[in-house]
Amino acid sequence: MTVSYTLKVAEARFGAFSGLLLRWRGSIYKLLYKEFLLFGALYAVLSVTYRLWLTQEQKQIYAQVARYCNRSADLIPLSFVLGFYVTLVVNRWWSQYTSIPLPDQLMCVISACVHGVDQSGRLLRRTLIRYANLASVLVLRSVSTRVLKRFPTMEHVVDAGFMSQEERRKFESLKSDFNKYWVPCVWFTNLAAQARRDGRIRDDIALGLILEELNKYRAKCSMLFHYDWISIPLVYTQVVTIAVYSFFALSLVGRQFVEPETGAAQPQEPLEPDKEVSSALGDLDMFVPLTTLLQFFFYAGWLKVAEQLINPFGEDDDDFETNQLIDRNLQVSLLSVDDMYQNLPPAEKDQYWDEAQPQPPYTVATAAESLRPSFLGSTFNLRMSDDPEQCLQVEASPRSDLPATATQTPLLGRFLGSGALSPAISLRNLGRARGAPRTPHLLRFRTELGGEEAASRIDEAEESGDEALEP
Repeated sequence: MTVSYTLKVAEARFGAFSGLLLRWRGSIYKLLYKEFLLFGALYAVLSVTYRLWLTQEQKQIYAQVARYCNRSADLIPLSFVLGFYVTLVVNRWWSQYTSIPLPDQLMCVISACVHGVDQSGRLLRRTLIRYANLASVLVLRSVSTRVLKRFPTMEHVVDAGFMSQEERRKFESLKSDFNKYWVPCVWFTNLAAQARRDGRIRDDIALGLILEELNKYRAKCSMLFHYDWISIPLVYTQVVTIAVYSFFALSLVGRQFVEPETGAAQPQEPLEPDKEVSSALGDLDMFVPLTTLLQFFFYAGWLKVAEQLINPFGEDDDDFETNQLIDRNLQVSLLSVDDMYQNLPPAEKDQYWDEAQPQPPYTVATAAESLRPSFLGSTFNLRMSDDPEQCLQVEASPRSDLPATATQTPLLGRFLGSGALSPAISLRNLGRARGAPRTPHLLRFRTELGGEEAASRIDEAEESGDEALEP
């Protein structure tokens, strides 16, 4: 079953994630311990072979091979390839979960639109929702190993109550080379059309609403089937797997401790003191390659995550609980269309009937939350200027009222078009606006004059304004 730890991380506190590291079920240790032990054993065998069984000449050859493997391992773009692949698998995993058909919307529509308190009405509603559940069982039986083990044959489906013997004979009499999970949906539509003719569904709008919800339900069944049919391209999975295995195959040899080279050519340029000491002493002889084992744990664990999530309808610890979903869907859907049909509590006045601003009570543990002010928007905390002139309203004239020569510069007009205002004019007007306002009413551009005369007046005003600004 799915491993849920949501309550353990409900609050961000010290060591919240650290407590999850000690779990076994659904953990990376359970997935990876066999590969981890195999990698450690092979590394130990090569290390013992180099230290005890090789001659000095063989050790030199082995050292050359180890250095070559260590350099070659860095050429594999493992982080990029593996990270992109895991991201693709995780997105596909969640999309498959959202494609699992749930009858919640459909059962509400059936309960509201299919009428009749007699046995015929009850039978009609229960049969409709049973057909919907049968479709989900058939498609889950095709994609989930858990469901197939629960219903290995159609006789088991009949015994579970999802299908009658007559319906099974009808189902098996339909000859098709393809999966027939859609057959109960067709039965549903025909039965709903018959209910409309009999008056159990009172209008075509209600019938259309029922069929619309059924089509959404059937689309999820189809999408689930196609997710099982169309996998991630095999070539991509092979590339990622080969990249990971080849990286650690090279690391098995390249990360071994080897004796430093003797008689190597000295570098022409002097080395720094710390590098010179390191070159003379060689690498530290770590009998247990801690960093290499951690790297294997991270990268191979990453690949194991993709291996577990690529098909979530298996029997791993974190795979979807499809059998429990079937039980839940059947129970709540039959309860909704049968026992809850027209079974309403009496309508009563709520306790806030005469209150304009109802305020539900808080407990002592949550009383502090009621003292916090409600959020009104980020700009409500913005401090405005105290200068009253900044609050004067200015009515801007339309662009068409000004001549083109006064509203744009020649170079800027080529890029902004004929209707673009000149930033120079705007800045000059802004400079004049720092003084006292010339009129107490709204400022306007006077454009009653002709085009050429208005342009000359504007140029003169700009020149006089510039002279007034000069000290």
